[in-house]
Amino acid sequence: MSGYILRVEVTNGLSESVRVLILPGLYGSGPEHWQSHWERQHTAFKRVEQADWVTPNCEDWTATLDAAICEENEPVILVGHSLGSVTIAHWFQRYRRTIAGALIVAPSDTEAATFPSGTSGFAPIPLCRLPFPSILIASTIDPYVSFERTRQFATAWGSKLVALGDQGHISTADGFGPWAEGLEYLAELQEQS
Repeated sequence: MSGYILRVEVTNGLSESVRVLILPGLYGSGPEHWQSHWERQHTAFKRVEQADWVTPNCEDWTATLDAAICEENEPVILVGHSLGSVTIAHWFQRYRRTIAGALIVAPSDTEAATFPSGTSGFAPIPLCRLPFPSILIASTIDPYVSFERTRQFATAWGSKLVALGDQGHISTADGFGPWAEGLEYLAELQEQS
């Protein structure tokens, strides 16, 4: 997995090299999901492949993420969606490694009754401050997390909170395909690292 360095046009705001690891949520990200679009657009973006996308185990997911990070020669930026976002908080609480930053999109509330069953160990969600730059992007009507809870995550993690309005779970079903605006937030994060 090493050697994944991104060099992209200035048009999308990412003008320097950066290593990016993509962290999908429960069930993975399908071919039309914005994370998949980003991977196809930028061959330097690498998906962290979990062994079990259907009945995930937090210990397994964080260990897989840590192994992917350790394979890189330089700090990385993590791009998590849904349960992938929550995995970032669990990973940091367990491993305490340095990374360049994290783009946290639509983090699911694994403690809420609305979260799908079948996961193991993702609750409670760590509310420790992340010592690296992070931007949390959220919808105000996400079915998997209340906006009040999203604010709590952003405050606890020390993340810049970006509210997109009524955008569901920021997924394919909500009309998010290539999502160029998301790449702008990634570029902003890169500038902070």
